[in-house]
Amino acid sequence: MTHKIYLAIDIGASGGRHLAGQFDGNTLTLKELYRFENGPTDLAGTLYWNLPSLWNHVQTGLRTAKERFGDGLVSVGVDTWGVDFAFLGRNDTLLANPVCYRDARTDGAMDRAFQTVSRADIFRQSGLQFMQFNTLYQLLAMKWVNSPLLDIAETLLMMPDLFHWLLSGVKSNEFTDATTTQFFDPVNNDWAIPLLERFGLPTHLFQKVSPPGTVLGPLRKEFGLPKTNVVLPGSHDTASAVMSVPTASRTGNPDWAYISLGTWALMGIESPKPVVDDVVSGFNFTNEGGVDGTIRFLKNISGMWMLQECRRTWAKAEVELDYATLIRLGAEAEPFKRAVNPNDPRFIPPGDMPERINQALRESGQPEAREKGEFVRLCLESLALAYRYIAATVAELTGREYNVIHIVGGGSQNQLLNQFAADATGMEVKAGPVEATALGNSLMQALALGDVGSLAEAREVVRNSVEVTTYHPAGDRSGWDEMYAKFLKLI
Repeated sequence: MTHKIYLAIDIGASGGRHLAGQFDGNTLTLKELYRFENGPTDLAGTLYWNLPSLWNHVQTGLRTAKERFGDGLVSVGVDTWGVDFAFLGRNDTLLANPVCYRDARTDGAMDRAFQTVSRADIFRQSGLQFMQFNTLYQLLAMKWVNSPLLDIAETLLMMPDLFHWLLSGVKSNEFTDATTTQFFDPVNNDWAIPLLERFGLPTHLFQKVSPPGTVLGPLRKEFGLPKTNVVLPGSHDTASAVMSVPTASRTGNPDWAYISLGTWALMGIESPKPVVDDVVSGFNFTNEGGVDGTIRFLKNISGMWMLQECRRTWAKAEVELDYATLIRLGAEAEPFKRAVNPNDPRFIPPGDMPERINQALRESGQPEAREKGEFVRLCLESLALAYRYIAATVAELTGREYNVIHIVGGGSQNQLLNQFAADATGMEVKAGPVEATALGNSLMQALALGDVGSLAEAREVVRNSVEVTTYHPAGDRSGWDEMYAKFLKLI
């Protein structure tokens, strides 16, 4: 039979890829067609995303797919990270390159915002965890410096919305990415207009929120693919990744948790409704949109970022090591010597990560790390301890026990960390699929076009298509227990 092709364009903070999802009715096979690098650029002290370069790459990958598959390419969808955005002005003129969420403009923004609207009120209207780079604080930072862009902007498009508009000509705000702004109301399922009004922010910028699976229409004519539709996946990359968790458990009331692991580790559960109360706010958990009307009740953890920045710092000193070597050095290092809180704000910006880690160790009275393996070990052990904390907190907040952790995404290839996760939490860990985001993106396109019948059926396709590796907790976990008691004091 002729396979239908769903093109998943997966753009992350460090790079992007075009992957063709080939579906035969039972399994979905991904083939990488094109890969490109991404990263913020410092222009006069502001970190910007290079949108023209990204768009050139998106077009190049699309041309590659056209040459390869022609009319067999039935649809295309884009997923990216959350919180960042761009403005369109009069006549749909792009007003500026998007600013990167790691830019310093939001330093101190949350505390200043709380002087106008209390933390509790913001959470009640948004259900979102507090992170200084949320879209709300980016807009407030612009307001406080009297940015002229706010005066002339007519439309706000989140990053995946921007690419979908460039592909289709249709402006939309997709649900899963909209929920990362901290001005979307998950209870009323609409923009939190009263919250924006209290901050004096413009409310005319937003489109009607579109759910994942919305068919925007055909590609623009210039692409020469009139039969190819632009379809909204779960356009926040984590929403697409969670869609491809290979569980057979029922949706809406699961006995499993997930970790979508890459630069960030997003850990939580799939909930049928948002959990918005003062207790949840106190633990700084979040309610982000999922596919099929679900909510991703989760916590952000700085995932592989610390190790990535350590590696980048060492490479600048002409000591470039691949990840396999780094993981080997970490496995050989002495266990349970030191830990840090991965979500310490000092670790957010790019820069000399080893020195900042040692600064945190000095302040907490722990021995500094010297060897590269020691840095790797503490990064991975700290992350596994954070998993344990989040797993315990989710169980407490929901009143349910969870037996399995599904780790999906590129980080699921880290066998040492997977075993640490099982040992630290005492839970069974199932690792894979690696290409979770692209699988979820492609399968939502298939679902939207009627080729897959439901979320449960999509997950069955994932189970048919990928291999999953299971990790069991070690027998003696006393070292983890002792280190966890120390970790709790750090957070």
